[in-house]
Amino acid sequence: MASTISNPKSLRPSSFTDGINSEKGIRSQTILPWDKFSNWLHSICVVTFDLELGQALEYSYPGHVKLTEKEKMNICYLSFPDSNSGCMGDTQFNFRIRQCQSRTQSHHRSQTYDKNSPNILQSDVAHFYGFVYFRQVKDKSSRRGYFQKSVVLLSRLPYITLFSNLVSIIAPEYFDNGEPTIEAACHDIDQWPYDPACHDIDQWPAPVPGETLHLPIMGCVLQLRMPQRQDKPGSPAIKKTFEPTGSPMTVVPCVHDVETFRCLQPVLPHVQLLWELILTGEPLVVMAPSPSICSDTVHALVNMINPLRFMPDYRPYFTIHDSEFKEYTTRTQAPPSVVLGVTNPFFAKTLQHWPHVIRIGEVSSNDKSNSKTLKPKKPGSLKTLESKPGVYTQYKPFLSKDKSIIKRLVKGVQTKRPQEVQDAMLRRHLLELTQSFIIPLERYVASLMPLQRNISPWKHPPRLKPFEPEEFLKTLEHSGPQLTSGLKGDWVGLYRRFFRSANFEGWFRQRQQEVNHKLTALHLEALCNADLLEWSQDKQEVEVVDLVLKLREKMVNIGTDGLPVKPEVIQRLRTHIESIISTLPEDLQSVLKSH
Repeated sequence: MASTISNPKSLRPSSFTDGINSEKGIRSQTILPWDKFSNWLHSICVVTFDLELGQALEYSYPGHVKLTEKEKMNICYLSFPDSNSGCMGDTQFNFRIRQCQSRTQSHHRSQTYDKNSPNILQSDVAHFYGFVYFRQVKDKSSRRGYFQKSVVLLSRLPYITLFSNLVSIIAPEYFDNGEPTIEAACHDIDQWPYDPACHDIDQWPAPVPGETLHLPIMGCVLQLRMPQRQDKPGSPAIKKTFEPTGSPMTVVPCVHDVETFRCLQPVLPHVQLLWELILTGEPLVVMAPSPSICSDTVHALVNMINPLRFMPDYRPYFTIHDSEFKEYTTRTQAPPSVVLGVTNPFFAKTLQHWPHVIRIGEVSSNDKSNSKTLKPKKPGSLKTLESKPGVYTQYKPFLSKDKSIIKRLVKGVQTKRPQEVQDAMLRRHLLELTQSFIIPLERYVASLMPLQRNISPWKHPPRLKPFEPEEFLKTLEHSGPQLTSGLKGDWVGLYRRFFRSANFEGWFRQRQQEVNHKLTALHLEALCNADLLEWSQDKQEVEVVDLVLKLREKMVNIGTDGLPVKPEVIQRLRTHIESIISTLPEDLQSVLKSH
């Protein structure tokens, strides 16, 4: 085990920093205690069971990181399996909670990261993700008769696979050796004090899309590659390369994915129906026998529409003690657009009015996928603990079902095809389905862009034209999904429903921002190519000063907005500014140069 921090509380806390100063991910020269730790984790918590208080926060590290009382309460209740789950031994799962809005949000994730990262891994400053390792064993020395405790990694990053691996390394060591283990793990991640001369062994930099990292933790090394937006979907997993310092290495093939086929196998006949529900942001409840199955299934569902980012709220594990319990369960007429994962049978009655429910039974090694296409059940029939597993909904899919993919996957189960192959087949099917849906939208957005020749340096940069749903629908006859997908059905109806969802709002808002940034960058290039010095010769001083200030503002916006501007454009803008300032009287020059 790595050495502990000699005096962790003496370290000066710092503001969260992104640690990225360029497209290449060059780290800042000023690295303070906990800067690198906060690039990955918010804190590590230990939750125990107190006979008087119930679930309670026993320990949180680093000590300077604060949580509100509501956040502590949610973490405590979500860190233990529900009392009806009966999880003995070690159990891993994860949850997602809101950050309290009163907290000053951290901007440790830079816009450079978001610009280069896949949609589903972009910054989520509104939520915490909790990765739980729970242990419950018989203990005669305890009045309760059991040892019950959880180690929880708290992060703002949805790195499901990475942090599940990480907590599985840290937690068993903690149960054997206590608090020094947590301090040692944090020290491995933060590696303070930072020595620039030893940068070659600095293995926990900020997560930079496209880079392969070797992250030392508790005497071993995690090797992973950070995905980037340019990656082709379905790219092969990372291969093991070398073992720095001779430490045992664990390859993390993907930082965020769960095993899609394993998670969705119990509802395989309904996978296309579920894809439509997720695409259109319908309220959905997953009822499972354990928090592990529950949280994995929710993640598999919200990732079904990759590369689209699922924009509504989702809770991989949700309990009756959650601070949003009333908000999510009292609206009987129109439940909120959220995916909830639950284990308590109480929810079968509480949420029986919800329009879409997935009930997953106990999974055994003898389970086989049903080759027959089972009909979904009516939601109202889910009222008791004895309700059969299945999908409870009256939703009628817009598209005809692709039975061939189900048959191939079922045959794969019967012939014992490797799980990785089954997973790749299902992922590819869902990806192709989503891409067929997105391509016409992307094509229409491209038609909304103004022509580059209409961009003038003497006018404000143009903006993307408004999205007109009815105009888009008219384009489907000749350039719709039928060009890439063999599925028949009411594509127009599915698009109309999609337009009413948060998924459409999120997708179009991002595309709008990307296009407008591109147009702004083209406008800056037009400014560079214009003869600004000649323009300024017959202008009054106030107009020339105003031009200088506006050009400087644009220079600032290049960095703050993450605009895709070439370095030579920035240099030419600086040259323009200096040339224009030199034409002004000396007193004005000194004022402008001093600011």
